[in-house]
Amino acid sequence: MEPVLTAPDSRQPARISSSNVSLKLLAAAIILVFLYYAAGVVITLLLSILIAYFLDPVVEYLERLRISRTLASMVAVLVLITVLGAVIYGLWSRGSDFAANWPKYGGMMRQAVGSVEAKLNGLERQVRPTSPLEEAHPKTEAGAENLLRALVVRIIGSLYALVLEVTFVPFLVFFMLAGKQEVWHGTLQLFPVSRRTSVKETLEDLRDVLRDYLVGMCLVTAVVIAASSLFFWAIGLEYPILTGIVSGLLNMVPYIGAVLAWFPPFVIALAKFNTFGSYALIAGVLMGIHMLSNNLLAPALVGKRVRLNALSITIALLFWGWIWGGMGLLLAIPLTAALRVICDHTESWKPVGRWLGA
Repeated sequence: MEPVLTAPDSRQPARISSSNVSLKLLAAAIILVFLYYAAGVVITLLLSILIAYFLDPVVEYLERLRISRTLASMVAVLVLITVLGAVIYGLWSRGSDFAANWPKYGGMMRQAVGSVEAKLNGLERQVRPTSPLEEAHPKTEAGAENLLRALVVRIIGSLYALVLEVTFVPFLVFFMLAGKQEVWHGTLQLFPVSRRTSVKETLEDLRDVLRDYLVGMCLVTAVVIAASSLFFWAIGLEYPILTGIVSGLLNMVPYIGAVLAWFPPFVIALAKFNTFGSYALIAGVLMGIHMLSNNLLAPALVGKRVRLNALSITIALLFWGWIWGGMGLLLAIPLTAALRVICDHTESWKPVGRWLGA
């Protein structure tokens, strides 16, 4: 009796493919949950890596002066802490003066917001008449309590992340700089011998991209701070340097930072200007400063290495801002640039790298 030949089950490849997709989606979901709930730890580690890349040329220069790498790393970290401490002290003193005068600005801002809100409410009543029940109970206490509770939880979480970063970042940066060779060698040992050359090229490219991005953004931010402060001083605005620093830091957030930079000078201008033209001048000049820096300086200093298109930058801002808030907006560009580098050196991910940099 001849054996009966059965046709192979054509549904098996489909089941295998579906299983692979499900595993990838599950892995992506786990990573997303981890990034969200471990934000303080991950952000602290990423900040330490970025700062270590930024300080590494200084440490290498000190090594060429016959200073041991451990001592050079300590000197670099201490100098950075001193500079940041001096900047924070200056900002704190100016911020304290501003806080002392906040009742004046706060009252004017509440008056302006109240005027706009009244006009919006009047327009809403014209479109949709208010029911007697809504007039009798415009707001519920439960809603206010929930909002206050959510705000307190958010503040506590932000303070925890800030304390974690301030406490651990200097030590992590020092250990990364002092043990660079050991960390570099240990990282390569994690991969098979056949892939170590490719991994080494990836790490070197990643180092160059992040270092050039940090140096370039520091220069662009310094230019924006100087130009904004000079403009605020020229129009007689109070606290020009403090407002200029805020404007420069917001410039590190692509696109929306140029608009967010309007708010601080608008608040301070409430005590000096009362015409629409004055606020239009502030908005126009700030927009011009930010656009010139982002379209002339940034491409020359940063764009050659980062190589990200506008769509990928926008998606990165939306994603990382949703995950980590303000810190996500600041880290979105270097994280996406690092992802592009990894994709460019991974054969199966090269199409993704080409899409990010198209």
